[in-house]
Amino acid sequence: MKGILLGILASVFFAFTFIFNRSMELSGGSWIWSSSLRFLFMIPFFFIIVLWRGNLKGLYQEIKTNPLQWVLWSFVGFVLFYAPITFAAAYGPGWLLSGTWQFTIIAGILIVPLFFREGNGIRAKIPMKSLKISLLIFLGILLIQLHHVQSVSMTMVLLGFLPVIVAAFAYPLGNRKMMEVCGGRLDVFQRILGMLLASLPFWLVLSGIGIATVGLPSQTQVTQTFIVGLCSGVIATTLFFFATDLVRNAPEKLAAVEATQSTQVIFVIIGEMLLLSTPLPNWLAWGGILIIMIGMIFHSLSSAKSVNIKQNKQLKSS
Repeated sequence: MKGILLGILASVFFAFTFIFNRSMELSGGSWIWSSSLRFLFMIPFFFIIVLWRGNLKGLYQEIKTNPLQWVLWSFVGFVLFYAPITFAAAYGPGWLLSGTWQFTIIAGILIVPLFFREGNGIRAKIPMKSLKISLLIFLGILLIQLHHVQSVSMTMVLLGFLPVIVAAFAYPLGNRKMMEVCGGRLDVFQRILGMLLASLPFWLVLSGIGIATVGLPSQTQVTQTFIVGLCSGVIATTLFFFATDLVRNAPEKLAAVEATQSTQVIFVIIGEMLLLSTPLPNWLAWGGILIIMIGMIFHSLSSAKSVNIKQNKQLKSS
C-alpha cells in the first residue's frame, strides 16, 4: 500500500510533463529543448543531494565497475523514454499522450520474464492476474480517449501514438534493468544521479542539434522546462523510484505500483482544464475514470492477498 500511495503521488507530479510539454509546443517551443533541458536541470538537484548524503564515492565506484551497462540502460530508461514523449507532444494533445502512455502498465507486466526467476531458476511467467487487472485499467483509459477519436488524424496517430508506445516499454525496462545492475547497493538518489550522468552525453548531443537547427530556447520554454524538471524529473521520479524499490523483488506488487501511473490521465485532464482551458470530459470519459479507480483497488487487494499467502506459506514451512 505504501508503494501504491507513493506511485499515485508521483503521478500527480508526472502529469506536469504532458501538460507543460503540450503548452510549450503550442507556444512554438521545440521538443529538443523540452527533453534535454529537463534532464540537464535535474543533475544539480541530485548531485547536491548525493553529495550532502556523502554517497558520491560509492556511486563512482559502482559506475566504474559497469560503465557500459550504465550507459546502455540509462539511455533506454531516460533518453528512449523521454525524447519520444516530447517529440509526440508536437503531434497530439496531452490527453492523447497521457492516455497512450498508460500502456506502460501492460508493458511492465509483459517484460516480467526478463527480470524474475522462480525458485528452481526457471524464468518467471507473465503474472496473468495482474495483466487482467491492468487490461481493465487500460479499458478505462480507452473510454476516456473515445470521445476524442473523431478529431484524431492519421498523422496524429502515427507521430503522437507510436513514439509514446516506444517510451512505454523503455521506461520500465530501463528502470528495472538498472535496479538489477545496482543490486540494492545504491539508494534511489544515487541511482537517479548515476543514470543522469550516464545519459548526459546523449542530452548534450541533442542540445547541440537544437542549437544548430532551431536555435536557443525561449525564456518561456526554459522556465516551463525547469518546472517540469523540478516537479516531474526530481519529485515524481524520486517518489516513483522509491515506490518501485520497495517492491522490486515481487512481480505482482511491482505491477500494482507501476499501474498507479494510470491515474496520470485524471490529473492531466484536470490540469489541462485549468491551465489550457480544455473542455470537461463527457459521461463516457467519467465512466473510464471510474473503471481506472476500480482497477487500482483490485490491484491493491490482489497485491495484499499475494503477500498474505506468501506469509502463511512461510509460517507453515517454519
